[in-house]
Amino acid sequence: MINEIIKRNGITFGVLIGIVSALITATIYAIDLNLFASWWIGMSSILIYLILGIILLSKTKKEIKTIFTFKDAFTTYFIAAVVGILISVLFNVLLFNVIDPSAKETLHEITMKITSNMMQKFGAPASAINEALAKMRETNPYSTIELLKGSVFSIIFSSIFGLILAAFFKTRSSQNN
Repeated sequence: MINEIIKRNGITFGVLIGIVSALITATIYAIDLNLFASWWIGMSSILIYLILGIILLSKTKKEIKTIFTFKDAFTTYFIAAVVGILISVLFNVLLFNVIDPSAKETLHEITMKITSNMMQKFGAPASAINEALAKMRETNPYSTIELLKGSVFSIIFSSIFGLILAAFFKTRSSQNN
């Protein structure tokens, strides 16, 4: 059975992460769709989620007041990550497939243009660029199915962060083994 503090903090921070993610997406959407392809926005978002994860685990470790095991730390982070990702994906599905489906088409074109430019900068032959763009035309990363598939990768990526943070935040043994 999961400790109530772990469950409560995981869900609370998960909702917070989901809301922050939705606000970031809504802000970018309102300002300029080109920002979705900006590397610094992606890095800033990762940094925000990392900071929220550190705050979550620090708070939970203080509230537990006993041994904060690796499993407890990882479980806390994992609950928050899954709840946050689900809220974020739900918001993205609503925004790009219900509220403004034309935005997903615009984003798809932006992504293809950036991919083409990047491949040209790296000296890729025209045939390789054309092949890559043809494959990209077959799917749209903002469709409901692709967003749901992406959530699986987000959970895996978040789990890796969670493992690292859990190792850092677990209570250290006072005995040398």
